Amino acid sequence: MSIYRGKKILIIGGTGTIGQHLTKTLLQHEPNVIRIFSRDEHKQFELAQQFKHSKVLRYLIGDVRDEARVLRAMEDIDYVFHLAAMKHVPACEYNPFEAVKTNIIGTQNVIQAALKAGVKKVLFTSTDKAISPTNTYGATKLAAERLIAATEYQKGPKQTIFSAVRFGNVMGSRGSVIPLFKKQILEDREVTVTHMDMLRYMMTPSQAISLILKANELAVGGEVFVLKMPVVALKDLVEVMIEEVSKKYHITETIKIKEIGLRPGEKMYEELMTEDEAHTAWETEDMYVIGPPFGWKPHAYPKEWNIRPCQNPFQGEMIDKETLRRWILAEGLI
Repeated sequence: MSIYRGKKILIIGGTGTIGQHLTKTLLQHEPNVIRIFSRDEHKQFELAQQFKHSKVLRYLIGDVRDEARVLRAMEDIDYVFHLAAMKHVPACEYNPFEAVKTNIIGTQNVIQAALKAGVKKVLFTSTDKAISPTNTYGATKLAAERLIAATEYQKGPKQTIFSAVRFGNVMGSRGSVIPLFKKQILEDREVTVTHMDMLRYMMTPSQAISLILKANELAVGGEVFVLKMPVVALKDLVEVMIEEVSKKYHITETIKIKEIGLRPGEKMYEELMTEDEAHTAWETEDMYVIGPPFGWKPHAYPKEWNIRPCQNPFQGEMIDKETLRRWILAEGLI
């Protein structure tokens, strides 16, 4: 039986791509209620139209920067999924304190509200850009990860369990390269690429949701869960997108590729964890588990999870073009 059956769930930032997929999946678990919390009323309207037959969804306008509003949204809630963030690298570079207010102070607001409301579990979504960060977005997410880990040590008699998941790029998410490339192919017959040799960890929306739910169920407190994600070459992604979009929309012209250089704060290559984290990480078949710096209880996991000390830190397997093509088509991303 699902741990979410008959429970009350809050999804903060629930109108984003991951929020929508998570909502769709959680509805299958027969919860008592799912509250969608975000500041985008238009996206809430669109989501309400998408799930117009559901009787368990509730829509709350609010900003994660407003602790009182977050606390109000958490009343009588069992599980919280914290997905809200400023995540566009250039926007965070040009507006760094706005990123701090949303990604760091907002996360602290979620923590304080969860402790006051007495929720069972809070799961925070982080990013691979938090590893050795070179941009404001990654730095704010790293700070937020540390807040989650420290809370587990500082919460005293409170029973709320806090944990985090670390994502790579989620294919097809709002503002990501796949919908951008599709738009450029259709409208401009030209794709702008930062650098053709760039490599990125990528996961499908289905893989992201699976990680979220598995991590939340497994969490005993303060961990960061990392999916063993494959590496995608940007060159392969561009070529697949051009081939498949051209085929679907009967485009016969040659699509140009224009390299524009790295944006402020961008890396050529991302990482899943630091070298120090790799030495102390544990793992399951499909995830790494990075424990908090204080008071971790790695032996508290059920034996059936088969969690064990990490033997060979995973560096990411390059996937070929045909596998990438299958993923894109299977997820309906074009």
